[in-house]
Amino acid sequence: MTGGGIRFDRVSVAYGANTVLDALDLTVEPGEVMALLGPSGSGKTTALRAVAGFVRPVSGRVYLGDRDVTGLPPHRRGIGMVVQQYALFPHMRVQDNVAFGLKANKVPRPEIPGRVTEALELVGMAAYSGRYPRELSGGQQQRVAIARALAIRPGVLLLDEPLSALDAQLRSGMLAELARLHRELPDVSILYVTHDQVEALTLADRIAVMDRARLQDCGTPQELYRRPRTEFTASFVGNANLLPVTVGPGSVAFAGTHLELSTGEAAEGSTATLCVRPHLVGLGEGPNALTGTIAEVQWRGSTHRLYVDVDGHRIKADVRELRETPVLGDEVTLHFAPEDAVLLPAGTAVAQPSAAPCPQSPDGLDFQACPAIEDRTATGVAHG
Repeated sequence: MTGGGIRFDRVSVAYGANTVLDALDLTVEPGEVMALLGPSGSGKTTALRAVAGFVRPVSGRVYLGDRDVTGLPPHRRGIGMVVQQYALFPHMRVQDNVAFGLKANKVPRPEIPGRVTEALELVGMAAYSGRYPRELSGGQQQRVAIARALAIRPGVLLLDEPLSALDAQLRSGMLAELARLHRELPDVSILYVTHDQVEALTLADRIAVMDRARLQDCGTPQELYRRPRTEFTASFVGNANLLPVTVGPGSVAFAGTHLELSTGEAAEGSTATLCVRPHLVGLGEGPNALTGTIAEVQWRGSTHRLYVDVDGHRIKADVRELRETPVLGDEVTLHFAPEDAVLLPAGTAVAQPSAAPCPQSPDGLDFQACPAIEDRTATGVAHG
């Protein structure tokens, strides 16, 4: 097994005049799960394909550990990859699908059966080794795809939206399985591409937020959720109320009301954006009270989502255990604690080009965050 993590050194990818990945600086530490999170077309899958060797950067370098692999073909990189379509060979039994990458990598024949069994046991699929893919559920097929990627014992595992084809219940189960695999394979670096914030918050040690071909923000799930640095991060990583405010001495003004904050700095008289998560907004009197009119009510099982119009701005509040549900047109008062609001620079819905490189993940954090291709296989990249 080769390890050492992944490093993007100012990596850019372009198709003609269209830049699809722009000067990416990012390091995935050994044994770390890094999620690339962003909307479609943000550059996250291109970054993963640059690591796999399926696209060649027009500038910059890609490193696996200390090795510069920018010019290496995929089969010489020693990585495992799983994609959303599974890409299992329909004419091969499960055991043969898992063995394929081992044979492509010229693993000695006597070792292959043991390696196949080891990989299938790791994903709980040893009992299905003699079945064909058509005889498996979607979740089982995905487990086999992961086993095939792990069988070559890669130091780096690339996951490209591996759960997007599964229904909600299967996706939840596979999230738990991937978290377990990470605990059992602490030396494997994982780069996980997704547009699903729940997947990123659940699995990742750190999240790199991508948009418009650039890295916009990077940090632990807790950092990005509780203290986002830009409007884009606040709105994409979880739901957020983003309120335009004017900065005053020791407070900010919104809709004619002065609101107290415990953190955040901005020049007096400047405009800024106040970020408050909906589950931190309460109903009734309290600190930083705002009065408005109910515009919509959504029942979500454990909570009611209230949409309240305050001076032309719609504020979301997730409220539990309402004895009497407000109706449209009711006047209500909302409140939030000063320490639950984050002051952001105005106009950061898309971060500026000089996004800072992603820092190393600190130790000791609880990363279970807020509630929240056949021809390619033959290259030797274990492709799921």
